[in-house]
Amino acid sequence: MDFGKILKEMRIEKGITQVQLAAKLNVTDTAVRFWENQGSEASYKTLCEIAKIFDVTVG
Repeated sequence: MDFGKILKEMRIEKGITQVQLAAKLNVTDTAVRFWENQGSEASYKTLCEIAKIFDVTVG
């Protein structure tokens, strides 16, 4: 499974919208949408922030 699919599943499971996640990460909702739909990954710093939000590890 790729990053975008995992991110979307975790976001939906937590009941967080793309806009809400973007606000928590200080990025645009367009960036979140791009990660989820295009499968590209965020920067390492942002990945670490995403991991904190969803209580997972970066691996």
